[in-house]
Amino acid sequence: MDDLVVILASVTVVSLISFVGAIFVGLKEDLLRRIVMALVGFASGTLLGGAFFDLLPEAVDLISPPVTIFYFVILGIMVFFSIEKFLHWRHCHEEECEVHAFAYVSLIGDAVHNFIDGMIIAATFVVGFELGFVTTLAVIFHEIPQEIGDFGVLIYGGFTKVKALTYNFVTALTAILGAIVTYYVVYLRNNYALLVPFAAGGFIYIAATDLMPELHKKSHAGESIVQFLSIVLGLALMAALTSLLHA
Repeated sequence: MDDLVVILASVTVVSLISFVGAIFVGLKEDLLRRIVMALVGFASGTLLGGAFFDLLPEAVDLISPPVTIFYFVILGIMVFFSIEKFLHWRHCHEEECEVHAFAYVSLIGDAVHNFIDGMIIAATFVVGFELGFVTTLAVIFHEIPQEIGDFGVLIYGGFTKVKALTYNFVTALTAILGAIVTYYVVYLRNNYALLVPFAAGGFIYIAATDLMPELHKKSHAGESIVQFLSIVLGLALMAALTSLLHA
């Protein structure tokens, strides 16, 4: 039960990230865009670092034969692909991106994504506190640019600022549901280990197919350097945290 308390506290903090859009309401458009793109690069680095420096090494210790790990990494990638494909959902980090007419569909997709975030956090905390902590940080760092983008989509789609923040928060609460389901269904059946490489596949998919393509939309030399350094910073942070927590 102590595990459940820690898990619920972590996913609650992640859910509160949905209010981050309010901080940027008063910023000028150009400054907001530069901040968001730097955050997207940083989030890409933390997700890749979380997958390769923490989740996959942990999976090697937990799962045998090792080839099973790759099957579940691929499964994670395909599940995330299916979610985006069949819900016609994508993250939007630019105000001019074309999702505005489908604001409610975007909310549904965001709710499903947050549900899976909750599953990932719960599964990794069950394996170990250090793994869960690092995973929670990776999710938070990628939630910040996502929630800023989602807020922009809802505003553009006709939502008021208060309504956009409220709906964003409601969809974020599905992370708590995902965590509870994972704890009681997966943990109590003692077959949680396979969710670790599944989570790694999800992290890799989000970073490589959702976040990084957004960075390619900005090809100016200065912005490209900032993006690259942001990714490296995210990777370095996750490597340092992993080394520190496992020392």
